[in-house]
Amino acid sequence: MTSVEIEYCVPCGFLRRAEDVQHVLLTTFGERLDRVALVTGDHGVFTVRVDGERVFDVSEDDFDVDAVVRRVRAEL
Repeated sequence: MTSVEIEYCVPCGFLRRAEDVQHVLLTTFGERLDRVALVTGDHGVFTVRVDGERVFDVSEDDFDVDAVVRRVRAEL
């Protein structure tokens, strides 16, 4: 099974984004995932890791829930 971590910037107010991604991943891939963890961060961070491998980083790409889901799907 697969583990996903969503690290988000607390001071930036990215909690809602992180929760949105978490919700979509759990409803889309729920039975295929061990966990989808929210990890607090700072300095504008918003990254998604699948089994420790970064698949999305907002510093490199525009935030798009669908893009995150596609990248997670590719790792499953």
